[in-house]
Amino acid sequence: MNGIHDLGGMQGFGPVVREENEPVFHADWERHVFAVLNLTIAAGQYQVDEIRHAIERMPPAEYLSSPYYEHWLYAAEDLLDKKGTVTRAELEKRMAEIARDGGK
Repeated sequence: MNGIHDLGGMQGFGPVVREENEPVFHADWERHVFAVLNLTIAAGQYQVDEIRHAIERMPPAEYLSSPYYEHWLYAAEDLLDKKGTVTRAELEKRMAEIARDGGK
């Protein structure tokens, strides 16, 4: 596999910049994505290899411009939709409700 997600050894991207004392999660939503993926794996919705493959299918520009846990979110949304657990339409409806209600 040689896609945009496979940057190891590629030239021209500069050094990996790491924060001093970098936290595991930069925002609460990242913690929630981590929990959702682990719970849905434990529930047998998908396997780790399926998550990796879903991330590899991300559009290259989206992959490069998004943070780490957004890759995980993309995979969860994609896989749960493909397996019929939660449709993309249901996710979009719920996101609109949350935005409208100020996160409640």
